[in-house]
Amino acid sequence: MQNINYINSPLEQFEINTFLSLHTPFINMTGFNITTFSLYTIIVLLIISSFYLLTNNNNKIVGSRWLLSQEVIYDTIMNMVKSQIKGKDWGYYFPFIYTLFMFIFVSNLLSMIPYSYALTAQFVFVISLSMIIWLGITILSLYRHGVVFFSLFVPAGTALPLVPLLTIIELLSYVARSISLGLRLSANIFSGHLLMAILAGLTMTFIQINVFTLLLGFIPLAIILIIMCLEFGIAIIQAYVFSILASSYLKDGLYLH
Repeated sequence: MQNINYINSPLEQFEINTFLSLHTPFINMTGFNITTFSLYTIIVLLIISSFYLLTNNNNKIVGSRWLLSQEVIYDTIMNMVKSQIKGKDWGYYFPFIYTLFMFIFVSNLLSMIPYSYALTAQFVFVISLSMIIWLGITILSLYRHGVVFFSLFVPAGTALPLVPLLTIIELLSYVARSISLGLRLSANIFSGHLLMAILAGLTMTFIQINVFTLLLGFIPLAIILIIMCLEFGIAIIQAYVFSILASSYLKDGLYLH
């Protein structure tokens, strides 16, 4: 009997597959193809929209039972943004940070479903997102402060001979934010999913040897379940970390400290 494996390699769950290709002899339509990435992006947006529709309770004054969960998330992110950005400007940027958190939060939880697809494990997408955020903050800072923005790269109280060296170090550190913000998220999600996929494959191979290994297989299976619970926690924490770092970078750009 032929042994059918749905996933031949642990890396297959991160591959982008094309479900619907659009071809025309006149225009290159490959950018409009329906792929795994675009499909799950739409699913994430539908899930977020469904949460708000359930909370709305058909436009009644009293919200539905989902309202409490949304209020907890809303208040948590609002307090975080307020404590990070401070001042009078935090309210302008709260919708942006809240949208970021909800998208990453739902994407991470959706990726925990077996045989699902991890949007935030796509390095190109997440790093591109972090670079756009970094570039937007930089443009905002230049528009707000002008030439004074470059004082961010000169620490206060620095001795004059050390200014060139520290300026280069601070500049490199600032530019590295554009990659580190997204790389941290993708690396954690990717490594966690890869670890679970490898352990699950090894456990499946182990329990298929004989009856004795089948009984012993419950031990690594319990370990996998524990790791999966930890991954759920990491999925939530990483969404929060991404949001709090974006808020911190916004604060540096707004107040230059």
